[in-house]
Amino acid sequence: MEITRRDFIKDSLILGGSFLLSPVSLNAGQKKAEAWHPAYEKLENEGKLAQRVEQAYAIFEDCQLCPRRCGVNRKKGERGFCRAPYSPVIFSAQPHFGEEVPLVGKNGSGTIFFSNCNLRCIFCQNWPISHEGKGKELQDEDLADMMIHLQKIGCHNINLVTPTHVMPNILNATRIAFKKGLRLPLVYNTSGYERLEILKILDGIVDIYMPDMKYMDADYAEKYSSGASDYPEVTKRAIIEMNRQVGELLVDKRGVATRGLIIRHLVMPNRVAGTEKLVRWMAETLPKSTYVNIMAQYHVNYKAFDYPEIARGITVQEFLEAMEWAEKHGLTNLDPKSVALRRFYSIFKSRPD
Repeated sequence: MEITRRDFIKDSLILGGSFLLSPVSLNAGQKKAEAWHPAYEKLENEGKLAQRVEQAYAIFEDCQLCPRRCGVNRKKGERGFCRAPYSPVIFSAQPHFGEEVPLVGKNGSGTIFFSNCNLRCIFCQNWPISHEGKGKELQDEDLADMMIHLQKIGCHNINLVTPTHVMPNILNATRIAFKKGLRLPLVYNTSGYERLEILKILDGIVDIYMPDMKYMDADYAEKYSSGASDYPEVTKRAIIEMNRQVGELLVDKRGVATRGLIIRHLVMPNRVAGTEKLVRWMAETLPKSTYVNIMAQYHVNYKAFDYPEIARGITVQEFLEAMEWAEKHGLTNLDPKSVALRRFYSIFKSRPD
């Protein structure tokens, strides 16, 4: 790959300080949204959002929120696989500047980290939150106030991290916050392990879906994600439904995302994530211009030390081949930071010793 001086300078700014560049310049290929309103505004104005909240809350009595379908009565204090109570447990709520460029913009993504998790991967970098449930149990009204605060300080969206097991609380809080003036996009930042029936409740509420696609092999999913051997097939169906609901990523005149799908994939050692199979599936199933972030930041964490095949970081070659597979299969809207990192790695790999 030939790297021009202009490419090198641009990539330096993206990797070392993306705030120095306008988001528009990094996302010139994104579709521009027209007059925009949050999806939930229309539902509320039609009198349907309250119905969705009621429908969602009924699930707590026989919890089927995720594919594990524990069937516990969380309203009575019972806890299933995720160990989550009836009320949301929240670890933090703050602007986040490490997310994808279209989410961060100038003022950051308004990120709310929910404690507990329905997947519980053995390499999770947030394991004190997701596995141990560290955080504070709050009420839906408190969650709504957090949303309003994030909007007041200038965040561009409400980024709901690990939302699956608290989806009813999120819907109720969104309705409360809307009445207080919330008008930001909702980002559903999920592991991808979602039931279609639950996603259909979210249709017309979520503006931006941001699922992971962790593996394409059932055996690895079972091994590394607490027995979730159905993860690949469940998540593929979920992503297709998310794409149906929100389509390709749209940005406003600032280059900030307002609606659409962002898919994240973490490259793992020894090809255990099935990256080539994944990018081929995406190219054949979704628009090739779907926004995809192929991530290089895997590091050994939590219990991953006990599994030799993933007890190391990825190599430069493993990341480069992942990006090459994406290009080979025709994906055209890769995250600019990943593209820049690929260029840097290519430069250093080609330098003589």
